[in-house]
Amino acid sequence: MKLTYYGHASFLLESDGTAILIDPFDARVGYPQPDVAPAAVTVSHEHGDHNHVATAKGGPKVIRGLTAGGKDWNTVHERVGPVTITGIATYHDTSQGQDRGKNTIFVFEAENLRVAHAGDLGHPLSDAQVSQVGKIDVLMLPIGGHFTIGPKEAELVVDQVQPRVVIPMHYKTEVNQDWPIGPPEPFTDQKAPKQKARQVEVTAATLPAGREVWVLRHT
Repeated sequence: MKLTYYGHASFLLESDGTAILIDPFDARVGYPQPDVAPAAVTVSHEHGDHNHVATAKGGPKVIRGLTAGGKDWNTVHERVGPVTITGIATYHDTSQGQDRGKNTIFVFEAENLRVAHAGDLGHPLSDAQVSQVGKIDVLMLPIGGHFTIGPKEAELVVDQVQPRVVIPMHYKTEVNQDWPIGPPEPFTDQKAPKQKARQVEVTAATLPAGREVWVLRHT
């Protein structure tokens, strides 16, 4: 499986010739928009920095975690090529959606791997949500705070989910200096993070024995 990071919270997941674009952003986010024609696009919630499906070329299947207008969760259990996609209902804040609405964690299963993208998760998980998420090999997790969980809450979620690899996302870089979110260091400090290229390959056989934090380039 290949994962390519485009910045903010957007990734391309590729497995056995099938590509899935995750949480594409609009132009105001500032990162270059990818030139891709995936088989599907997943949208964790209906905010413009996560739901710009027009980025994707070729008429892909769009899998939305929330219903029209973002008022409620969709039940998501889809298969796209070799990839099974499941949605877990969560919130964008600590007040059960009263401030920023609902959010969906997507779990992607293929090649004996389970990869989770947490979208704009705004709270630690309940026991029921941890059970629904299940065993995770790679977790793409927001860490920047303000709009999402920050570094301390991200630590709690990592302890809850116990992934082998954590890929931070949704944090401040040179591209979004005016956003009220934090840089990666408060989360990555003391973790000996591994700096990686924007594209990484993950296999069940080569997962690290212990937990690792991978900071992916966005260019």
